[in-house]
Amino acid sequence: MRLLCIGRHPFLSEHLCRFFSDLGSDCEPVVGIANALAVAGTFEPHLVIAEGDLLSPAVLDAWSRENVLAGVPVLAVSLTRRPDESIRADLCGLAGVIYLPTLDRASVIALLDGARRPRGVDAPQDAMIGVSRQPASLH
Repeated sequence: MRLLCIGRHPFLSEHLCRFFSDLGSDCEPVVGIANALAVAGTFEPHLVIAEGDLLSPAVLDAWSRENVLAGVPVLAVSLTRRPDESIRADLCGLAGVIYLPTLDRASVIALLDGARRPRGVDAPQDAMIGVSRQPASLH
């Protein structure tokens, strides 16, 4: 899974990348909202992880109109404030809010899997290429 990790400065964006890379994600750090579109265009993220304080209705609306980020779920993250303290009520369309200090590995993986919208077309899990199937008998 490819994650775009947006922080207000290099230390935070790289910290987010280290945290999610340890869970098996391919991460790309981005410093500031203004750089997100340029990096997303070459990285094609499955999910955006952004500091909650950087997000606004205008940012989310602008991203929804850009091909590279339209339909890509956004998770707001905080290292210092709980979700009820950090996310404004006017931010709609978030896939979730993460308060990193309280999450364990299994919870984060479940959250990422639930929020992910893969790009492209995936074959069904039970697809068998090159093998013909006989219809089930109704006996």
